This record gives sequence, C-alpha cells and structure tokens, in this order.
Amino acid sequence: MGHAEVRELQIPKPIGGRLPPPPVFASLDEERQHRKLKLAAAFRIFARFGLAEGIAGHITVRDPEFHDRFWVNPYAQHFSSIHPDDLVCIDDEANVHHGSGPVNAAAAAIHCGIHGANPDVVAAAHTHTPSGRAFSARARLLAPLNQEACLFYDDHVLFRGEVVVLATEEGRRIAETMGTKRAAVLLNHGLLTVGSSVDAAAYRFIAMERCCQVQLLAEAAGPIEPLSDEDARATRAQLGSDYVAWLNFQGLYQQLLRDSPDLRELASTRTSSV
Repeated sequence: MGHAEVRELQIPKPIGGRLPPPPVFASLDEERQHRKLKLAAAFRIFARFGLAEGIAGHITVRDPEFHDRFWVNPYAQHFSSIHPDDLVCIDDEANVHHGSGPVNAAAAAIHCGIHGANPDVVAAAHTHTPSGRAFSARARLLAPLNQEACLFYDDHVLFRGEVVVLATEEGRRIAETMGTKRAAVLLNHGLLTVGSSVDAAAYRFIAMERCCQVQLLAEAAGPIEPLSDEDARATRAQLGSDYVAWLNFQGLYQQLLRDSPDLRELASTRTSSV
C-alpha cells in the first residue's frame, strides 16, 4: 500500500475466517469508477458524522490512469448529496478535465500540492470540523491516550501555515512537512489525513476527529496520563496500517449503501464487473 506502509506495521489476525482483501480491477476505467463511488460515499459518510461545514472541506482521490489528475467535490454542494457524476477532475496545475461544477480554490491549492509532491498519496481528506478546529487552536500533537489515538503516534505532524489556503505552494509545504506521515494538525485551521485509498484517508480522518474530541474532553476533566512510548508504538504497529484503516471503513460504507439506493445500484454494477 505504498512507501508510507513500510514501517514494521502488522495486520491483526482474526479467529476463524479470513479478512477481506481490497478489490482488484480488470481495467483502469473500472478502478476509476470504483474510486469515484468510494469518494462520493465518503462525503455522505462525513455528512452523517456532522463533518461538513458550509462551503469548506474536500476529499480527493488520484485518478488511476492519469496520475497528475484527481477527483474532487464541486464547490458549495453539500456532502450529503454528492454522487459520482457530480465529481470534478482537475490536474496538479488546477486545470479542469472532467465535470462542470466549480472547484474550491483552497481544495486545488491544498490537494494539488499534496498529490503533486507525494506520489504515494492516493487520497486526501480535509474539512473544518468542530473538534479538529478546537484542537488546532493550540500548537501540539495528539497524545497516545488510548488505542485509537495510537493510530497517530509518530504518524502526524503540526503544520503552521496560512489560514485561508489559496496557493498550491502551501499544499506542497504541507506535503513536505508531512513526509511519509499520514496526518497533520493544521494550526488554527483543522485536520488533514492521507492514505493509499479513499477508505483509508476517510476513516483516518474520522478517527482523528474523534481522538481530538476525546483528548479535549479528557483535558477538561483534569491531567491526562498518556501511554508510554513503547506501548503506543506497539499498538500502532498492530492497528496503524492503511489496510486496517481501509477495513474500518467497510462497515461504514456498507451501512451507507443500505440507505442509499443510487449508490447501492452503482456498487452492485461495479461488483459484478470486477
């Protein structure tokens, strides 16, 4: 799952049956349709979690054929209504190749920079969430307070930059600061996560938002007691891979399909052709 996965990470072994593998595709077009479906689903899942904030926020996925292009949500369309046909394809110079909807200039600036600077990033997520914004008001990283927070142990950075990002160079600076790490706290701005799939980047974002919320609650109650570096490192080795993030997303995705006939029909078509 990319260079960022070469970190002595493990996959937990279940009792009984095998864990499901990520899908493989017969053609680049099938993979493109799958990525777009997962991207639309991720937006709707974010909406269910209350992670949409007006016109702010974007998730992107790299095109499997044209690696300098990625798919993104149209500007000012609520996450809950996004369909694969609504997505817009732009390149790392912010030229539009498919789609008619306008694109948030900040989405182009941040994501063009990140995708352009790091070829291992397939998907990236950033939106303005309550706990993420509150957490980013102070210059610090997440503490390893529990197993969920350990997902981010030594795998996220603090980035100090522009509050309103409109230049691609800022996206490249974020990517350079992150290196192979897969999440960032953007000071006075919010959270950003990346992954080798939409599933991994989206689940990682949801988990990071929750971890920010938990840490803020714990700190409000009194002094916190983080896990030791050894325990945090061992926990992340078990649970921190992109595969485990992908796996965590599958239940959310199946739940969304049950309630979304339009996406369920597309998913059924994709499954029958893979």
